[in-house]
Amino acid sequence: MEKKRYYSDFGGLPGQTELLSSKAVFTTAYAVIPKRVMSDIVTSVLPHWTDTRAWIIARPMTGFSETFAQYIMEVQPGGGSDKPEPDARAQAAIFMVDGEMTITFEGQEHALRSGSFAYIPAGSQWSLRAKGGSAAKFHWVRKVFDKVEGLELPPAIFTHEDEHELSAMPDTDGKWATTRFIDPADGRYDMHLNIVTFEPGATIPFMETHVMEHGLFVLEGKAVYRLNDDWVEVEAGDFMWLRAYCPQACYAGGPGRFRYLLYKDVNRHVKLW
Repeated sequence: MEKKRYYSDFGGLPGQTELLSSKAVFTTAYAVIPKRVMSDIVTSVLPHWTDTRAWIIARPMTGFSETFAQYIMEVQPGGGSDKPEPDARAQAAIFMVDGEMTITFEGQEHALRSGSFAYIPAGSQWSLRAKGGSAAKFHWVRKVFDKVEGLELPPAIFTHEDEHELSAMPDTDGKWATTRFIDPADGRYDMHLNIVTFEPGATIPFMETHVMEHGLFVLEGKAVYRLNDDWVEVEAGDFMWLRAYCPQACYAGGPGRFRYLLYKDVNRHVKLW
């Protein structure tokens, strides 16, 4: 079996001799944040976190993408937080790309490693601590939970990619498939964080246009991605941020797999103004 790879070479600073040319762009429909611009000088330190820095690559913005925030977190060994989430309304989806850490949820410890996924319901008591001899690196998606009267709250999830079979799209011979950490038929959850995998040469053969917002972080490989009117080359470490109804399609360029971590909001009525 091919070894899974998750991009985790964050930080650094481009040299003074490098060209300014970049595919970084922010439009009314989408943004592309290439890996080379996620440097040491654009990180934040967060309240109640120790030995930690964060790249905040998405946040709710009126008239653009309004439902979620996405962080890349780097926590040094022994660092972490006993008060990680300041907003009791916020749920968390976490995907680890490097290192080891422990999440203590409602008094029970859960060990996470590269490839681990955690879903933490809004209002939960939890803490996080990096373990091992190297930094723990992970994606953290925060979203205000859209509570529905008469629908029970979703439970926490702690799992790993290896525990989930790829779900292939119909009529693709498995060349386009999704790893789903949350059951798509479970209406208690109002967001998903999946891994989408394309084999070399695979494609999204139509312009997806839908109400869901997206954060797409490329974990592995490269592709040409269609965003609204533009074709953009993306590779491991790049981030694409899409507002609702931004048309999208993809050609996976090879020679290896193209994989990305995908956020989307789901399973709720739209709010009427």
